[in-house]
Amino acid sequence: MSRVTTSLRSGHQLLLLQNGAEFFPALVEAMDAARQVVHLETYIFEFAGSALSVAEALERAARRGVAVRLVIDGAGTPEVPAEWQRRFASAGVTLRIYAPLGRLGLLIPSRWRRLHRKLCVVDGTVGFCGGINLIDDRDDVALGRLQAPRLDFSLRVAGPLVADMVDAMESLWWRLQAARSARQREFRAAWEALRESRPVGDFTRLLQKIERHADPARPLFDDTHAPPVAARGARAALLLRDNVSHRHDIERAYLKAIGEARQEILLANAYFIPGRRVRKALLMAARRGVRVRLLLQGKYEHFLQYRAARPVYARLVAEGIEIHEYAPSALHAKVAVVDSRWATVGSTNLDPLSLLLAREANVMTTDRVFSGRLRDSLDAIVQSAGQAVDAVSLQQRPWTQRVLDRLAFGIMRTVLFITGHRY
Repeated sequence: MSRVTTSLRSGHQLLLLQNGAEFFPALVEAMDAARQVVHLETYIFEFAGSALSVAEALERAARRGVAVRLVIDGAGTPEVPAEWQRRFASAGVTLRIYAPLGRLGLLIPSRWRRLHRKLCVVDGTVGFCGGINLIDDRDDVALGRLQAPRLDFSLRVAGPLVADMVDAMESLWWRLQAARSARQREFRAAWEALRESRPVGDFTRLLQKIERHADPARPLFDDTHAPPVAARGARAALLLRDNVSHRHDIERAYLKAIGEARQEILLANAYFIPGRRVRKALLMAARRGVRVRLLLQGKYEHFLQYRAARPVYARLVAEGIEIHEYAPSALHAKVAVVDSRWATVGSTNLDPLSLLLAREANVMTTDRVFSGRLRDSLDAIVQSAGQAVDAVSLQQRPWTQRVLDRLAFGIMRTVLFITGHRY
């Protein structure tokens, strides 16, 4: 069982990174400085465009003797190019695929449980958590080549919660090792790997030798030339969602923050089909006078995710909640700010896949400097790049589209019912 705690702790350095244009160079810089360990998890890894710089950094780190572990989701990245399989193997990068799809793919409901979190820890001192996949900002799996970069965020963090990131990644790694050994009928090795997934494993022992909780007043990475959204000494926590011990941690954190909101909720989310509890919390906030603004995906990517959201829009807009669709390009962000005092950055969409099935990771903070600056950044994006959705335009959409919306919503609810989930 993971020892990760949701308790806020002080002494964190936080730096917001927008899009791959900021995230990839920061990731590469950390990997190039690595001396002991690089551990990376991602949903999509596109071995092309700007994301190649990360693959090359992993390769360089392994060749100079750094222990490099890479976990890629089998649905997000169905196949790693043969060239990169050879290069990683030659360099010493240990690659694992999380839940390969097999012949029947996603037709088997149990395979909907994906590794959607995007985490990286370097030498136990610097961590990354957010929504950005390892794919070029202008490439999109569903939409093809984009005219403008997609909007997304990640967070670079140093401080106590990095140990929690190590804990979560270590636990999953040894479970993957056990599954791999079992498939190869190496049952003794599988048993040993399962034992390692519970107590402290070799990887964690190595990290325990590294000083990772230095004086909070001393920066743990150089942010002299950092983007404006940075904070030092911040109170923060790592929030996980899995199917064992952290089923509802992220949703509960959202519900608590929304329930305590007094002035403003500003939320950017790519796939927004909230369940009853989140919908009710947002509606109650609006009714008590809180300004609720949502920046959501405006591009058609997938039938269910796009269509099933529209019936939810109508109810929210009717109650005074402001919805803006991101216009310039695709939106993939999963961030929120409440009253400029609470913020979260991570991989979690407010939809059934994220909140009921996938492994997700968010960082939550109550640092007012970070929250305020993130709020101002999102506000500027809403003002300059958001297209307002109003009740009249929703009602005036062709009846065929409204029927498809209801059909998609019904399919989603039926599938969840069949799989035993209430949402």
